[in-house]
Amino acid sequence: MAGWTWPNLYIVGAVKSGTTSLYAYLGQHPEVFFPDMKEPHFFSRPQPSTAQTHLITYVKDEADYRRLYARGAGYAWRGDASPSYLWAPEAPARIHEVSPAARILIILRDPVERAYAQYLMDYSEGAIEEPFFEALERDWLRPDKGWGVSQLYVELGQYTEQIRRYRQTFGTDQVLVLLLEDLKKDPHGTLRTIGRFLGIAPEPLDAIDTHIAHNHYRQPKGEWARRLAGSPISRFLGEHVVPRRLGEYVWQRWMQKEAPKPVMDPRARDYLAALYTPELAALEAELGRALPELRRVWSPVVQVLRAQEALS
Repeated sequence: MAGWTWPNLYIVGAVKSGTTSLYAYLGQHPEVFFPDMKEPHFFSRPQPSTAQTHLITYVKDEADYRRLYARGAGYAWRGDASPSYLWAPEAPARIHEVSPAARILIILRDPVERAYAQYLMDYSEGAIEEPFFEALERDWLRPDKGWGVSQLYVELGQYTEQIRRYRQTFGTDQVLVLLLEDLKKDPHGTLRTIGRFLGIAPEPLDAIDTHIAHNHYRQPKGEWARRLAGSPISRFLGEHVVPRRLGEYVWQRWMQKEAPKPVMDPRARDYLAALYTPELAALEAELGRALPELRRVWSPVVQVLRAQEALS
């Protein structure tokens, strides 16, 4: 492909942590290009199980990946927003091999809240049947792991080593770590921080409408909608026959409804918090800052115990 250059901007934030919002917002800037396919997962090279093949969409052929960027020539930044890149151990080196000057955006969320948000998405889309605690425990203890193999509810929130790989591979100057809570509280302030990181004009960022909630929780209109969403046939039609935007519109407009988010099972919350207590202490040491935003939904008892451990 004439004039081809690899993407040089990668949004590798954790699943259900704001990557869709960053993709939608930054893609409106005249100096930034994102393809219509948000998550090609090219550099993580998923190998989904037979049971989950219909649930995972990815690009494995380099020629197909290049075609995604056919309209990207002339943009200062060409982006790829694939959350699997944060988890996949090989992804940083693969990206660095073809784009060593790339900038990396990592956005994080309270890992307990993140796991629950992922579960609600999986349940709504018919990928999971059990209640959260049972699904969480089964997934954590299963021996076979992988993107498109297991749900990785715990693993996707083990941020420290994942971030360390990018910082060691690209250098800290090329990696920007953001928090979903900051994006929610001050979206334009967060976008200006990204703008300075990328060296792009701030005025278009200030003009972006950030009131639209991207990929937020919605509930299936009934069991029929959940079953249909998880069907291999409907998944095939949505990915290969029906135009992507039309499929998303039908799913959001006719098969989902606004509803309050169900309360998390306290057993699951405390189970996750216990697993993540040493993990977040290590992350705070890695980034050199306190991260209370990443313990947002933890129970007061767990937070007190964590504070006592830090002082001992």
